[in-house]
Amino acid sequence: MALKEELGLKKDFASPAHEALLSIYYTASIMKKRADGFFGQFDLTDVQFNLMNLLYYESGKEGGLSQAQISNMMLVNRANITSLVDRMEKAELVTRNAHTNDRRYNIIKLTAKGKNLYAKVEPHYLEQIKEAMAPLDAVELKKMAAMLEKVRKVLQV
Repeated sequence: MALKEELGLKKDFASPAHEALLSIYYTASIMKKRADGFFGQFDLTDVQFNLMNLLYYESGKEGGLSQAQISNMMLVNRANITSLVDRMEKAELVTRNAHTNDRRYNIIKLTAKGKNLYAKVEPHYLEQIKEAMAPLDAVELKKMAAMLEKVRKVLQV
């Protein structure tokens, strides 16, 4: 169904660009709702899982990431990372340790509990991605990623 019908709009969009932008927003909104339901069954949020994913796959030689690195990779400010890490530390999913060479900042690491939960959730998460993106073939997925990259380049100043 076309976006106009999905939203119940009476008038056409002002331009194809406007329709495309609203389509991105609307699709992201649907994905966010699905993610909330999916991760909720594991007592996680999508943001917590994203942090776990970064710690699992992107950790440096110390076996973790600094809060500044996490902030850059997650595209949020450091204050948000602090409260996220606080909640996850309280749930015993991560630990916060002073950096060995510079005690002014912390290295965040997954705990054994965090690693086990990540290992439990990840296969289901990958299946959800596969299902959500099933209507598109590999060529279309690459084109979509490239098109969105072009839009980001214009927006990032």
